[in-house]
Amino acid sequence: MSAVRYGQLFRLDGRRVAVVGGAGGIGREAVRALVAQGAEVLVADRHAEGAAETARLANADEAAPGAMPGTARAVTLDVLDESAVTAAAADWGTLDGLVVTVGVNVRKRISDYSMEEFDRVVALNLRAHFGLVRAFAPAMAERGRGSVVSLASMRAFQVEPGQGVYAASKAGLVQLLRTAAAEWGPSGLRFNAVAPGVVRTPLTDQIAADPAWYDAYAQASALKRWARADEIAGAVVYLVSDASTFVTGSVLTVDGGWTAVDGRYDPSV
Repeated sequence: MSAVRYGQLFRLDGRRVAVVGGAGGIGREAVRALVAQGAEVLVADRHAEGAAETARLANADEAAPGAMPGTARAVTLDVLDESAVTAAAADWGTLDGLVVTVGVNVRKRISDYSMEEFDRVVALNLRAHFGLVRAFAPAMAERGRGSVVSLASMRAFQVEPGQGVYAASKAGLVQLLRTAAAEWGPSGLRFNAVAPGVVRTPLTDQIAADPAWYDAYAQASALKRWARADEIAGAVVYLVSDASTFVTGSVLTVDGGWTAVDGRYDPSV
């Protein structure tokens, strides 16, 4: 008979998790979901006020009946400052989970891109994740367990004009995590990506401001709508928790069916 306590699979009581990029959007909702499952969460972001507000919201949320919530605490971190990341790895102690949600997009066609814009997108979407993995993974692996989750995108696999650098950086992130999964797997450390579809966050303000563009994106998915940031949080909890102990080197796509049905035609037959 299995000794697994299925009622506890998603609980994170006593676990320490850092959410980097937790000041808003998907990062904020991930913090709230993790705290609700009992985790002690460090809300790390360059924007101190946003991180503090996330911690306040998470600590104010009501727990499920009979369950104890965790706690959230804001810390300041610039992920592009290598010395700051190294210091954080020492100061925060060993983590059970690391969730990285930082990212940026500059929507321009390749011929219109500047090298400065290219560097900015790749720095935040790929280099920052690399630096965090390099800083935190060794101690987690030495402990013999842990889960690292990064936010990729469906654009790692499915593109459109104007998404070239963003898509390339997200595809690179997926391959980085798969390689990390191979290198640290024998030590019990897991690496996975969550690939959202279109989510209403500050990152998509440009699209939301154009009604035709906004509606076109809504119609492209099977569910015919955009995602809310909180609809991505469950995937993060799953990958951090013991519900996914045999999941590593994987990409969990949360896109409302976009990649399944995009470009379809419904004939009247």
